[in-house]
Amino acid sequence: MKNITVIGSGLIGRSWSMVFASGGYNVRIFDNQPGQAANAIREIRKQMEELEGARMLRGELSASQQTALLSSHDDLAQALEGAFFVQECVFEQLEVKQKVFQDIERLVGKDVILSSSTSCLVPSAVFSKVQNKSRCLVSHPVNPPYYVRLVELVPHPETTPTVMDTTHALMTKVGQAPVRLRREIDGFALNRVQAAIIAESWRLVQNGIISVKDIDLVMSEGLGMRYAFIGPMETIHLNAPEGLEDYMKRYGEGLKRVLASFGPVPDFCGEGSRSIAKEMCELIPNDRQHLTARIQRRDQLLMALSKLKKEH
Repeated sequence: MKNITVIGSGLIGRSWSMVFASGGYNVRIFDNQPGQAANAIREIRKQMEELEGARMLRGELSASQQTALLSSHDDLAQALEGAFFVQECVFEQLEVKQKVFQDIERLVGKDVILSSSTSCLVPSAVFSKVQNKSRCLVSHPVNPPYYVRLVELVPHPETTPTVMDTTHALMTKVGQAPVRLRREIDGFALNRVQAAIIAESWRLVQNGIISVKDIDLVMSEGLGMRYAFIGPMETIHLNAPEGLEDYMKRYGEGLKRVLASFGPVPDFCGEGSRSIAKEMCELIPNDRQHLTARIQRRDQLLMALSKLKKEH
């Protein structure tokens, strides 16, 4: 129970590898492009050394000890040898994921857990060509997984409770914050909540109610300040003298009225989207230099917030 195989060495694959290594697991990284897995380890080593210098390295092992737990493989059978858990991180294309899991199933024992990082494909589709579906689930991380601890565990209709329990325990041990969905649903939980926020934000900007800059401030300086530490249910529970039921007695009708005023799902790629894109690009140009700088800023802030949350 010490070997984990990560399939795919892109951003998510590298992040998962770092998370698992921080928990002391031997991580075998596979990529079907020769040399890519080895390149990933070089990138991970550099990141870990930077994190160690900033005192933000996760786990109890040093950066050198953690990178020593990583190995790169261009051969799938070799990468899967001795693994009890497989985390797939290939790009978001259903047929590719289905083929990957067919290949994996032929090479591992019946008790090895097969987990996908998919963010938008339901388990019943991803694992439709796997024979033993009882050991399959989605473990959906939030980008970047190393700094944002949440991971959604989404079962296939045939997934056994033991597989869910084992995966939940593993994710907890490596420092993630796993949540269980009781059944699969399109978009899972995180992306459904995110979609609702995006849709209403888009409508408000498109209808001329508020600017792109200010709707982002509504979240970053308003809702997000609370949501970084407590969720929407606890927020409403704390916002009335006698808790959640009292809140709904006071504000439930107002909520229903506001929700009834919401418009249809926006056309995110239509004519009206161009003005929103233009406004966003005036704030942050969409060239690689500006976007990379903002991504680095985001990750640094997430790192600091993660440290703060851990201390409190």
